[in-house]
Amino acid sequence: MAGSAHGHTPAAWTGVIISFIGFCAAGVFMVAANSPGFWASIGVILLGGVVGLGMKAAGMGMPKDSAAVVAAREAATQATVAKA
Repeated sequence: MAGSAHGHTPAAWTGVIISFIGFCAAGVFMVAANSPGFWASIGVILLGGVVGLGMKAAGMGMPKDSAAVVAAREAATQATVAKA
């Protein structure tokens, strides 16, 4: 999967960082038995997904491959498999 650069975009990094902060805060609030803080942290986790999707829609995510690129990649894969 390293060759596909999956997730190496500002949208992905931002969404994951926001969600990770929410996850850590939720853990702290759970141990502290603070229900409102826990649920607010769950909201931050969901906010991370929304922010990531919004940034992707704004053009900061990976663009979808065109049909020509998909066909070329598939042909190259089949040629490599046939060679081996």
